Amino acid sequence: MKTYQLVGIGNAVGDVITQCDDAFLTEKNIDKGIMQLIEQDRSQDLYDAMGDRVQTPGGSVANTIAGAGALGLDAAFIGRVCDDDLGQFYAKAMQDDGIDFVNPPVQDGDLPTSRCMIFVTPDAERSLNTYLGISSELSSDDVPVEVAGNAQIMFLEGYLFDKDKGKTAFMEAARSARAGGGKAGISISDPFCVERHRDDFLSLIKNDLDFVIGNEAELTSLFQTKDLDEALTKTAEICDLVVCTRSAEGVSVVENGTRIDVPTEKIQAVDTTGAGDQFAAGFLFGMATGRDVEVCAKMGCVAAGEVISHIGPRPAVSVRDLLNAAGLL
Repeated sequence: MKTYQLVGIGNAVGDVITQCDDAFLTEKNIDKGIMQLIEQDRSQDLYDAMGDRVQTPGGSVANTIAGAGALGLDAAFIGRVCDDDLGQFYAKAMQDDGIDFVNPPVQDGDLPTSRCMIFVTPDAERSLNTYLGISSELSSDDVPVEVAGNAQIMFLEGYLFDKDKGKTAFMEAARSARAGGGKAGISISDPFCVERHRDDFLSLIKNDLDFVIGNEAELTSLFQTKDLDEALTKTAEICDLVVCTRSAEGVSVVENGTRIDVPTEKIQAVDTTGAGDQFAAGFLFGMATGRDVEVCAKMGCVAAGEVISHIGPRPAVSVRDLLNAAGLL
């Protein structure tokens, strides 16, 4: 059985990205700067209203796995797509990126492949409108034990917590990875996701995970506080490794109770889509290759800095070359 350095499990979402102004967001009743779940009819309406589009395989953890794979990790992704045009595109694009897409597209699926319409305004803020489609039906049946049980690192996506079978799949994947000697962790994904599933998140983090990656809004929401220091302390009490991204303020990491703060260079952002995903890619690459957490955080910042410099959620140039230039390899 093949051993993977990194395996991700999450929503397999086709990203469709366009640029627009704030007036367009108002006209289409799109809440700026957050992710909204939408129904199939609205997804078609928004798609038809887009101007020039960039299409790419997406989904938060899928973006992370692709980024880590591009850095050289032996990686796989567990996700669910339909055997339609977008699903076939998605599966092929992941394989072409060197990622083992372990679930074949579902034939005769009742739901189409998931998609996310992303509207980027001139201030680089992105507003996401996601139709979950077939990816939200992911269950334990989609998690091959031979893949999860041979993962050096298993990375889970918080967005999949919206259905009980997704939660169950998470727990089983995490436990399989840990039983095989690997580590398991989660991307918290979104503060609204935390609001919907706080108790389940806390239970999973405390009992089944080795690390947590989230941003300031997500971690403070987890403990219903506005004080980041308090949120970091409380998260660290139930998890050995806590990683908090803080945009231009850098990154705070607490490992076994010891905190370090890593600054980041200020970069003129073009599109912040995928910033957290690519930060995680750099950080997990560092973890998988035995770096200490400070170097991991610096690697994450380099990867995030690259992705916000252009449109799209995945690297446009070699992040490995950037890491070399920064003296991190």
